[in-house]
Amino acid sequence: MNIFGMNAYIIPTSDFHSTEYVSDYFKARALLSGFTGSAGTLLVTTDGAYLWTDGRYFIQAEKQIAGRGIELMRMGQPGVPTIEEFLKNYLNDNMTLGFDGRLLNASFCLNLRKKLKSTVKINCNEDLVNIIWKDRPSLPYSLIYKLDDYYTGLSYKDKLAKVKAEMTKGKADLLIISALEDQAWLYNLRANDILHTPVFLAFTIIAEGQTTLFVDENKVDLGIKKYLDENNIEIKPYQSIYSVLKDIKNKHIMMDLHKVNYLIYSSIKDNNAIINHEDPTLLLKAIKNETEIKNSKATHIRDGLCVTKFMKYLKENHEDLTEISASDYLKDLRMSTHGYVDLSFDTIAAYKDHGAMMHYSATEESNISLAGDGLFLVDSGGHYLSGTTDITRTFALGNITDEMKMHFTTVLKSVIRLARTTFLKGCTGQNLDILARGPIWDLLIDYKCGTGHGVGNLLSVHEAPNGFRWQKVPERNDSAKLVPGMITTDEPGIYLEGKYGIRIENEMLCVAKGKTEFGEFLGFETITYAPIDLDAINPDMLTFEEKAWLNDYHQTVFEHLNEFFEGEDLEWLRKYTRAI
Repeated sequence: MNIFGMNAYIIPTSDFHSTEYVSDYFKARALLSGFTGSAGTLLVTTDGAYLWTDGRYFIQAEKQIAGRGIELMRMGQPGVPTIEEFLKNYLNDNMTLGFDGRLLNASFCLNLRKKLKSTVKINCNEDLVNIIWKDRPSLPYSLIYKLDDYYTGLSYKDKLAKVKAEMTKGKADLLIISALEDQAWLYNLRANDILHTPVFLAFTIIAEGQTTLFVDENKVDLGIKKYLDENNIEIKPYQSIYSVLKDIKNKHIMMDLHKVNYLIYSSIKDNNAIINHEDPTLLLKAIKNETEIKNSKATHIRDGLCVTKFMKYLKENHEDLTEISASDYLKDLRMSTHGYVDLSFDTIAAYKDHGAMMHYSATEESNISLAGDGLFLVDSGGHYLSGTTDITRTFALGNITDEMKMHFTTVLKSVIRLARTTFLKGCTGQNLDILARGPIWDLLIDYKCGTGHGVGNLLSVHEAPNGFRWQKVPERNDSAKLVPGMITTDEPGIYLEGKYGIRIENEMLCVAKGKTEFGEFLGFETITYAPIDLDAINPDMLTFEEKAWLNDYHQTVFEHLNEFFEGEDLEWLRKYTRAI
């Protein structure tokens, strides 16, 4: 920083595409801070260092940065400035802010520029981390493969036609797509460049008569090259997009400034008209077609079977298990399932007080035995050729307290209230979030995260633009109107630091309920199929309607899974899906 005359330098958790999970090459924030959570921004100044992260990671971050001279900035808490507010106050005349312009999205940088004093300089051309990271991993490499139309329901040409129709509406000559999931969805291609996200590093430019894919050509074998040629998709080197953009002039270019990086924006802003528009692929991707819906339901049956077998094994053997060995057993069940590709995220297997850390990940140092009595929270999921799953179950191991049952049943009531709702078309998740949060708020408790998120189809397990959240968080982009075909999780929870954590999570498909003179009504169909632990419920807390929902749900689970069980195993399934 001194050599380049910088007074502050931003190290985000990001790659060149604003992807949620990043490959090892981009884990600079973790390298420098010691904090390994999936979200956070490190700011280094000439006289200090500061880490911003959200409520999911307050406990984890505090522990991991202890003793490193870094101040934890708890996002959203009273008196805690945003990074923009902090920099506005910190940077004075002629001071310089630095960052790698490929790692921050254009929208963030433009907003930051507006807030800073006009005399503050910005240097976005230097990757300082690369200078000091001598053994930095290489950029990720994996071969690209095609996902058959049997799984996608639409060909690339069909999808391209829909995208071009949106470009025409927006009067755009060109569309730049940076988001990796959107490109993988558009081309019906997948790869393994990012852990638990089956995508590949690439950029796309779509013009009227030509689509250009910027990608490492070593990832494209002869079969994929033939497929791209047949569809008139030109390949160019991954990093060449910046030089190509500099030669484009007098065009109306559509792109999402929240997704494209600042260097892309800087390469074209002076010679072209920029149309800041959400990627057309985003909503098209979120509204699943009939084939994707059918495949997703079948996927959830297979995945639910894994979780149910895991539950039985856990109940009978937990005294001999640890957090890691239990997690490994569940992974083995998924790996042996037809069409398995990968886990959809690192499994959270958290016993007792570890469950209070929303995104706890067991290590050899933190791994504890599951012996004794307590609550065991397991949040997990899988990628399959036919779809992606995300499911959380909290299991009662041994004898649990009345307080635990009260809190567990409250979370269950929250899950049911959201799952049972009927609402007018036009509602967003923000309109509905209080249904889930209400029973927990009644206890004067809250959970520091959204209630649910969209789920991709063999893409990211966290997919915009649908979700449930009580207040709008622009960077999450999960406040879209809910539309039939969207799949969203329902996952309220209670987390008590030093005691335990409880979360129950199902995926729900948005469906049409009916049309009357009062409007068009929508609702949800729960498509996750695994028992909710009856051992942890206080039935006296449930209303007649809530019991009916739970009994109907468990009957559905039994109907989908009973053919895979026999003898004592079938009786066990019958017990844990019984009506109460």
